Amino acid sequence: MDTVWRPDVEIEIVDKLKRESSKSMGKTTRTSKTTAQPIPAARRDGLVVKELVDEILVYDTTSDKAHCLNRTAALVWGFCDGQTTVDGIVAKLGTESKTSVNETTVSMAIAQLDEINLLTAKVDSTSNGLSRRQLMRAIGIGALVAVPVITSIVAPRAAQASTCVASGGSCVSSAECCSGLCSGVTCA
Repeated sequence: MDTVWRPDVEIEIVDKLKRESSKSMGKTTRTSKTTAQPIPAARRDGLVVKELVDEILVYDTTSDKAHCLNRTAALVWGFCDGQTTVDGIVAKLGTESKTSVNETTVSMAIAQLDEINLLTAKVDSTSNGLSRRQLMRAIGIGALVAVPVITSIVAPRAAQASTCVASGGSCVSSAECCSGLCSGVTCA
């Protein structure tokens, strides 16, 4: 009997392997017993958090990355308490932002938070793989303020962020000098 390749079976197998590998990595997803929805929990350890007017800046000391969460992403992250389901976060976000919010918006935010390691456990959110552009088409341009946006940068380590030695200052190598020239004891 010949074996016929079917893409739908391959996708199902790949999805199963992904689920199994995420379980084996030590990250577990807590789900609601009544609705089988994921219950995301925000990571708090190893983070420096600065709240601003309409956004939150989060510095991850373990990865040396800084993340800026817009108001929607910040609210979703704040509602990820390990007790509230995605539907609960949708309701809370709608109340807090005074706008109509759907599950796709929250799922997209959770997927982004998970991707940058701001959740304690891997969450299989159902964002349906939508990009921001596709999300805007689905929820309408009027909901632009509700789209979760997270911007990340890699922060330089202290040694990389240090300043150079000015002309006339003592040096050991040319790398220390702003001019790039060390005469052995002073910068040129």
